[in-house]
Amino acid sequence: MRRHDFSGPDDLRAMQALASRLWSPTSRFHPGQLAWSRYYRPVDPDALDEGEAIALWTDGAEVVGFAWAEAPDWLELQVDPARPDVAAEVVDWFEEVSDAETQSALVMEGDVAENALAAAGFAPQPEEPFFTHHSLDLVDLPPVPSVPGYRFRHVEQHEAAARAAVHAASWSDVGPSRVDEQAYEQVMGAWPYRLDLDWVAVDANGEMVASALVWLDPAQGAGLVEPVGCVPEHRGRGLAGAVTLAALHRLAGLGAAVAQVSPRGDDGYPGPQRLYRAMGFRPRARTVTWSRSLD
Repeated sequence: MRRHDFSGPDDLRAMQALASRLWSPTSRFHPGQLAWSRYYRPVDPDALDEGEAIALWTDGAEVVGFAWAEAPDWLELQVDPARPDVAAEVVDWFEEVSDAETQSALVMEGDVAENALAAAGFAPQPEEPFFTHHSLDLVDLPPVPSVPGYRFRHVEQHEAAARAAVHAASWSDVGPSRVDEQAYEQVMGAWPYRLDLDWVAVDANGEMVASALVWLDPAQGAGLVEPVGCVPEHRGRGLAGAVTLAALHRLAGLGAAVAQVSPRGDDGYPGPQRLYRAMGFRPRARTVTWSRSLD
């Protein structure tokens, strides 16, 4: 087994291959989540942001774990459940690259990494904000509702600027968005992005006012909904749900069997969870934050 630092898009694809190999409705990552997390803001494809670090562990040609320190105090990781030894190495690596006095890691409840985190002095924080994986069997997909004055379609290759703008406007009430035209062009160029799974609602003037991006992992026949949004001026009409269903119907048409979405599961931001459960998504597993203080 060997460890190496992230060196560019090939390593992202290797991380996605692990996520695909391990995917289930209760596993940590879908390959689409990794693509979005990497490219939602303008980046150098071969380099990381200041304070960011990524490492991969391989056994022969196969990736058996990766660690993504998105910031010095925050770790995301995925480890093959058959290789708990890798989890211990991931935690040791995080201590090497982090200079934060308080460190946190996000894992699925019951993840193989929990023992390694506990041994290193991390403790679960079940009351911290968390995400809940929800899944939907696509044979149970409800129809796309009609919303008067709007229509739904997938985006075109030349629409990166407009697509970035509707996303940014939809999330403006939670803070400035880093999604711009350059970032969205990166998203469009990332595997497994597909134009026909990137849907928008447009108003009578043809302006994009809501959006839903779905990622298909063809090896698993599993789609991920990430992200969804509606601009504030057009909320309350059911557009976010309708455009998501439009994208999911295309997903089903491609032969996918199941869709996943991971909204917040705590009471601090309950709206998206209600939206997805109304479509038929059902909770499967939740994340837990583990933290330790080094002061």
